[in-house]
Amino acid sequence: VQLVESGGGLVQPGGSLRLSCNASGDVLGINDVAWHREAPGKQRELVAEMIWGADPKYGDSVKGRFTMSRNNRENTAALQMSSLEPDDSAKYYCSLTQGLIWKTTYWGQGTQVTVSS
Repeated sequence: VQLVESGGGLVQPGGSLRLSCNASGDVLGINDVAWHREAPGKQRELVAEMIWGADPKYGDSVKGRFTMSRNNRENTAALQMSSLEPDDSAKYYCSLTQGLIWKTTYWGQGTQVTVSS
């Protein structure tokens, strides 16, 4: 499974960005997708996740500002980010977890988001 993120960039505080994640390869019909972020000197943080068949869940720091969606037919996921703050600056990673018996998690290479005036 290969994951490719896109949509990152430089945005001013208060602005918006939409990240996309495209999955290819042996993607199973049932899987869990998540967005994480990692800033320099900080641990990787779960931003949003969508367990198969469930509504998205969000980290406390992004609730009300970020919206995650997925298109199972096209094997894509998106993260709409609004009201961005400098603390949102990080490299954002998409992950996909699947497996019938043993779960395997795949990661993309990440896309950089910088919030600065």
